[in-house]
Amino acid sequence: MGDRLVALEPNNIAYRRGRAHIELKERADTRPEHAFFDKTRADDPQERLDLALYDRDAVAADQALAALGAPGEDTFNFGRGGVTVSRAYLEGLVARMKGDAAAAQAAFGAARARQEEAVRARPDYGPPLSALGVIDAALGRKEEALREGRRALELMPMAKDSMDGVDVLYLYAVICAWTGERDLAIEQLETLAKIPAGPSYGDIRLSPNWDPLRGDPRFEKIVASLAPKDTYVAR
Repeated sequence: MGDRLVALEPNNIAYRRGRAHIELKERADTRPEHAFFDKTRADDPQERLDLALYDRDAVAADQALAALGAPGEDTFNFGRGGVTVSRAYLEGLVARMKGDAAAAQAAFGAARARQEEAVRARPDYGPPLSALGVIDAALGRKEEALREGRRALELMPMAKDSMDGVDVLYLYAVICAWTGERDLAIEQLETLAKIPAGPSYGDIRLSPNWDPLRGDPRFEKIVASLAPKDTYVAR
């Protein structure tokens, strides 16, 4: 469908971007989106940051961060539904990718303070709490992270909300992966992989969220189950 739309309206930027994004989601290929941004000069620094994290490109990540909003802004999408996080959280991701543990700790600490405000504002809403759990996982606060993730699942089960519930389960899987609870993480991903709104092949193949699980045969089986049969190569 994407190819047909582009063929019908080759100058329609939305169609071209959509086609590039499909390649990323379905084939784990970041090149079409890079080509789209390079050719159109479209301004989407968060999407460029996502691409940089997928590519493990520290230089591009720093450039994308520089183009984002002011420090302290809390309007950045986590990448799942309506969950938002502060710039500090994104800075923590980039610092961790670069291997700068001290900078990552400082950034995630600042992100935690901002996220606690979001949780206090909506104490009975699962997504902000699950994002707090991810931040605590990044900070090494294992018990707090797992407790927050479980509580978020109680507040927002998939049976109650098919969209936010999937997002909360996804973030709980990240929490489990980041805290070393590999069996729990695999269990959540096995469920998510069977849901249309679950992680795409591009996400599970490229996102740093799942780096702690790579090499586990159970994880690689999940990745393979989402892959186009002509593209999957374990790494």
